[in-house]
Amino acid sequence: MKILVFGGSGAIGKAVTLDLAKDGKIEQVGIVGRRRSALAETAKWVGSAKVKIHPLDILDKAKTKSLMGKYDVGVIALPDRRTSYRLIESAVEAGFHIVDMLEEYHRRPDAYEIEGLIKKKGMTLNQYGDWIHETALKTKATFLDGMGFAPGISNVTVGEGIRKLDEAESAVARVGGIPNKEAARKHPLRYMITWAFEHVLREYMVKLFVIKNGKVVEVDALSDRERFRFDKFGQDEELTCAVTPGMPSFIFTRTKLRDFAEKTVRWPGHYDGVDTLKDCGLLDIEPVKHKNAKIVPREFLLTLIRPRLKPQKGDTDVCVMYNTVIGLKDGRRTKIEYFMWDTADPKTGLSSMARVTGFPVAICARYIASGEISRRGIVAPEDAISGDLYDKFMSDLKARNINILEEIKPF
Repeated sequence: MKILVFGGSGAIGKAVTLDLAKDGKIEQVGIVGRRRSALAETAKWVGSAKVKIHPLDILDKAKTKSLMGKYDVGVIALPDRRTSYRLIESAVEAGFHIVDMLEEYHRRPDAYEIEGLIKKKGMTLNQYGDWIHETALKTKATFLDGMGFAPGISNVTVGEGIRKLDEAESAVARVGGIPNKEAARKHPLRYMITWAFEHVLREYMVKLFVIKNGKVVEVDALSDRERFRFDKFGQDEELTCAVTPGMPSFIFTRTKLRDFAEKTVRWPGHYDGVDTLKDCGLLDIEPVKHKNAKIVPREFLLTLIRPRLKPQKGDTDVCVMYNTVIGLKDGRRTKIEYFMWDTADPKTGLSSMARVTGFPVAICARYIASGEISRRGIVAPEDAISGDLYDKFMSDLKARNINILEEIKPF
């Protein structure tokens, strides 16, 4: 097997590359990016002769497709929609299997803050999403769409909970990456950057779809807030969560649910701080005049706050999951819940976010290469992994010390 990682020099791309390079069945891991020096640093850090660097402008579709032809499966570890979609176009046109971790359902692209996304001329966004799917079907490419932590592990577990019920009524996924408690005290917003913070802020400002009372409705991000106590894996912490666009595929793949939403987990107080920034206009993206210049408020805020949110020496992160599926089983109302509390790995230096996002991607790239995931076109995680493959996926996560607790009880 030969697997190609786009964005291999980023934090999550490095986790994917490390995991793949350890596998005896993997012959070669290619890592792609603009800067040769950054790719070389990743290759040195991984320390495997299997890793081959490919400095490349991924917007050059001819060169990108040529490189894809030398590998079996590709991974996209990029947070930017413009570059991700261009790569996906290249992949589906070339009949190249791909796994993407962006929080997007590409069959129905998010219409808000499109970040330079360039769709095909004369197409609406939805028509463009359908074109991606239909092109992949035509070229027999598998596009595993939204694989990682959330979307990813969250989709797979909620999908399993729905399958275990005779009739599923509602599902809510509560997922998020937070600094450990000590680090949270040192950073504004009780938050610490573990991946692209500009994308986090985007998710705080867009509208998104949820299912309420059997109808798909559009709501503002950060609505429907909830406090809860997490008391599994030896923890006892009060956390908060709010609706965000983290698992959009469920709106289209699980239409029989009466209620569905994904919520992002944070420490209490975080969203209050975000509210203040929003009220002050600091998260807006429309330029405003300041003296003799025009500035974009959010870009200015990012310049100020990003250095204050970067991990300091000794800071680590935690990834939390608490998912609930409710419905009927054997005539009784039943609740199925999934829990995870994952911490950074001091041995490798990988953050928890890099682990729980990167490792599932690497696992599923193998599944595609081996034929264990064989569906073509755009495939959501909840549809790709079920039955025996679900059990194998859970086992593969456990082997990487990512532990998921399932609880089933009458409700």
